[in-house]
Amino acid sequence: MLIFLDIETTGLEEEEKIVSLALIALEDGSCYAKYDLVNEGKKIPAKASSIHHITNEMIRGKPKLKESETYKFLQAQNLPTTTLIAHNIKFDLKMLLACGFEFCGEIIDTLRVTKHLIPECENFSLQFLRYELKLYRDEEREALACSMESEIRSHNALSDALVDKLLYNYLLEIASKDEMCELSFKKVLMQKFNFGKYEGRYIEEISICDRGYLEWMLMNILDLDEDLRYSINYYLEENL
Repeated sequence: MLIFLDIETTGLEEEEKIVSLALIALEDGSCYAKYDLVNEGKKIPAKASSIHHITNEMIRGKPKLKESETYKFLQAQNLPTTTLIAHNIKFDLKMLLACGFEFCGEIIDTLRVTKHLIPECENFSLQFLRYELKLYRDEEREALACSMESEIRSHNALSDALVDKLLYNYLLEIASKDEMCELSFKKVLMQKFNFGKYEGRYIEEISICDRGYLEWMLMNILDLDEDLRYSINYYLEENL
């Protein structure tokens, strides 16, 4: 079974909680879509609501994560034969692990796989790739196949799971499922910055002309993307 997963949370820090869980499961040609709002007892700040549009009123009276039908389905399919697929899957797994869920099957991180297979992309966020790769053209068809009735909108867990399914199908034309599983654990040597004052510039170039800035980034940005951290270290060592 393939399961495309997405969650929305109260924020990005370790102490944050899941407020919605969605998945799209594929097995033997059948497609199942499941979505739940959940209430883990933590208030949703306005900043988080402005991104995923889930409010405290919406989760009032909703079940705890483990009591939701979507979680129960995910737990029932927590098998070595299941492949879990998500964009930046480490975040999803970290949040689920904090709730006691530890996945035992294979995983595919479409974020890292895209970085490996389509390095020329200017940005690797799911919504950017949705438009850059024209995934939106197939959304209605895929939604119908999965019996989804709600409209597709960004930062909605079920909508994002659907877009990730489309991204996986796109990547499957470049690499096999097994290759994607392998790439999901392989660090990416990035070529350019996609944010900050050097956005669009080559990291290797900056390692020569502004080495101090890169060293500052390594020391001070604690949540620096691990592939970017790996790439900065690589170019700094290459240009000693």
